[in-house]
Amino acid sequence: QAGEAVMKYVACIVLVVGFGQAAIAQQLQSDAGIVRACFSNTPVGALYPTCLGEASGQCQEQSGGSTTVGIAECISSETAAWDAILNEEYRATQAALEEQDSAGGAQILDRTDALREAQRAWLTFRDADCTARYAIWQDGTIRTIVGANCHLTMTASRAIELRDMRGF
Repeated sequence: QAGEAVMKYVACIVLVVGFGQAAIAQQLQSDAGIVRACFSNTPVGALYPTCLGEASGQCQEQSGGSTTVGIAECISSETAAWDAILNEEYRATQAALEEQDSAGGAQILDRTDALREAQRAWLTFRDADCTARYAIWQDGTIRTIVGANCHLTMTASRAIELRDMRGF
């Protein structure tokens, strides 16, 4: 679901800026290995990984990567890698919570239901917040980069939060 939202956002970016530049941007890809290493090296409790943006930065060094469309495409490509990690962490955290729920004992709330509802609310908030940031900058071409960067930052942060939830 989150991956679909990222892809829809990227599609909107491409349509808004124009098809001519989009042909160049569609070839741009961030290195998912850099993102995975970044995630692995981010300490427990970190709000944001210090290496956030490294993969999209390297992507921007490619031909066409320094245009507004190219930068947004590179950021969105890194976001897609973080989104894959987020989904893995969500499933792992849900499994850990399911195990706790199955262990017995006094249970006031179903942990997996609570996380599912929280994740749905978070997705809605992330998309609304990033749309608001885009709208604030709508009069300039920076709006595309601001919106894409918002998705990147929030998605990476949430992936780390989900991982850290299993430290209970």
